[in-house]
Amino acid sequence: MPSDRGTQERPQSAFSKFISFIVMIVFVVVLVWGLRTFVFVPYEIPSGSMEDTIMTGDMVFSEKITYYLGEPQQGDIITFADPNVAGRTLIKRVIAVGGQTVDLQNGHVVVDGQVLDEPYTEGKPSYPLENSKITFPYTVPEGSVWVMGDNRTNSQDSRYFGAIKVSTITGKAVWTYWPLSDIGILQ
Repeated sequence: MPSDRGTQERPQSAFSKFISFIVMIVFVVVLVWGLRTFVFVPYEIPSGSMEDTIMTGDMVFSEKITYYLGEPQQGDIITFADPNVAGRTLIKRVIAVGGQTVDLQNGHVVVDGQVLDEPYTEGKPSYPLENSKITFPYTVPEGSVWVMGDNRTNSQDSRYFGAIKVSTITGKAVWTYWPLSDIGILQ
C-alpha cells in the first residue's frame, strides 16, 4: 500500500508565512519601481496647452520603450523635463526634428517649406510668442526637437524656450486613462 507521507502538507509556521509575505511585498515594490523607471509613467495634465487633444486634469500614461529603440518622430506627443523649471514635466507635440527648419507664416507652421496639416489645433493660429528671444525661421539643432502645444493660443513651448534636447524626453504619451469619458489612445 502506498504511503501518504509525500502527499501530506506540513503546516507553515508563522515565521515562514511572515517571510513569504515580506518577499511578496518586496517583489511587488520592485516590480512597480521597474515599470515606472523603465516602461511607463502616469502623469496628470496641469494646464490647457494641449487642449482639446488632452484636457486639464486628464491623466495619461507616457511609455519609455519607444525611445529606447528609436528617435522621436514628427507628430509624437511627448513628455519631457521643463527646460525652465527643475523637476517639472511638460507634455507637447513634436513638430520638427533635428536638421529641420521651422517657420511661422500667417498663423501657420511651416516645416522645411511645407505648411503642416494640423487638425489637432482646431484651426487656432500659430504665431511667435511675445517676450520670446526665438526668431524665425529656426533650424532645429541635431539631437533636439521642436515642440508645440496643440492649443496654440495658450502654450509656452519651443516658441518660448527653443528646441529641447532629445535626452530630456521622458517618454511618448500614448494613452489617456482618466477620466473614464476620455479613455483612449492619443494621436
